[in-house]
Amino acid sequence: MQTIKEIQDEIVDEFSMFEDWEERYQYMIDLGKSLPLIAPEYKTESNIIKGCQSKVWVHAELNDDQIAFTADSDAIITKGIIAILIRVFSNQHPKDIIEANTDFIDAIGLKEHLSPTRANGLVSMIKQIKLYAIAYQTQLK
Repeated sequence: MQTIKEIQDEIVDEFSMFEDWEERYQYMIDLGKSLPLIAPEYKTESNIIKGCQSKVWVHAELNDDQIAFTADSDAIITKGIIAILIRVFSNQHPKDIIEANTDFIDAIGLKEHLSPTRANGLVSMIKQIKLYAIAYQTQLK
């Protein structure tokens, strides 16, 4: 199984293959389309990420000491962003998620190419994923 860092490095490599941000946005949209669908019963108010301009739902479950995330969004770029985060953090141990840095986001230039509201949403998504990890980590102790 890949570590969080290995997945992040893979994403940085993938984004570096594209010439410009139009191609990178298209790639993010494609990633969003490939995001496994969140079960309808998890598209609830309690699973909505606060601080996002568009609606983003994230659900987390602990399976054998690893957190499995599912997500969805009503906006195509945002869905691509959450798809990247799910790829990085899903099926990882809570402690690894908590300790993971997110420098890869700066390395692919994502934050600087998002509107301020989307950049805030990105921070909120990461924060929520880490909060799930903290909650599950306390159950494992």
